[in-house]
Amino acid sequence: MTPQQYVQDKAARSGSSFYYAFLFLPPPRRAAITAFYAFCREVDDVVDEVSDPAIAATKLAWWRREVATSFEGRPSHPVMQALQPIAAEFGIRADHLLSVIDGCQMDLDQSRYLDFAGLARYCHLVAGVVGEVAAGIFGRTQEQTVAYAHRLGLAMQLTNIIRDVGDDARRGRIYLPASDLKQFDVKAQEILNRGYSERFTALMRFQAERAHRCYDEALALLPETDRNAQKPGLMMANIYRSLLREIEADNFQVLHQRISLTPMRKLWIAMQTHWRGR
Repeated sequence: MTPQQYVQDKAARSGSSFYYAFLFLPPPRRAAITAFYAFCREVDDVVDEVSDPAIAATKLAWWRREVATSFEGRPSHPVMQALQPIAAEFGIRADHLLSVIDGCQMDLDQSRYLDFAGLARYCHLVAGVVGEVAAGIFGRTQEQTVAYAHRLGLAMQLTNIIRDVGDDARRGRIYLPASDLKQFDVKAQEILNRGYSERFTALMRFQAERAHRCYDEALALLPETDRNAQKPGLMMANIYRSLLREIEADNFQVLHQRISLTPMRKLWIAMQTHWRGR
């Protein structure tokens, strides 16, 4: 298997909404975003799949060294062998990749966030930086597009957090800020025990409204001159926002299940966005 085949397989097997947006890119940009996405999956899998935190930390340290040696021209992992030769062309820097690793390190170091400011810092590393790199790969001419990409990354990560409340609770994690739980009188133990209540529903509605505001703010930041190039990002935004609305329609029943859209619906949303351009 070549490095290119490896990253393509990694992206396809993930089942992520991102994959559907990649399909509409010209081959060079598709190759770049696929390799970058495969890198993000690799380091994220370290946290999700390794049960021993010490081993996970060792693996993340290995990835930091791999990024450093790769940008010195000596990649050893197939993901970096696919990514490193095209990184400069698309403005992908070592610090971008290290920031993503730092975000995964936060998952090892803490399982709670006191307030939204702390959560936003985490979202910046695992989603905002990813959005910035993706926007560069898609093609941008305006600096403001970077701000759009960061805000959109935040909106999408908040959607992930809402979707995954139950899954995260099973791993002892709560990404909803403690200050928000206090505001709605929801105890952490209620979430860990996956107990529904009117208070929990109100808390989740508050989270969804915050995410919707971030989507609106992101779209308002996107310069018209970059809108056509950024269509893959808009596809992802529409897929994720459709998921958020599906969760809302199901009254935030996220503690016992993982609500998702079918592959066909994701593809249809991507195609509609491609045709409409927004």
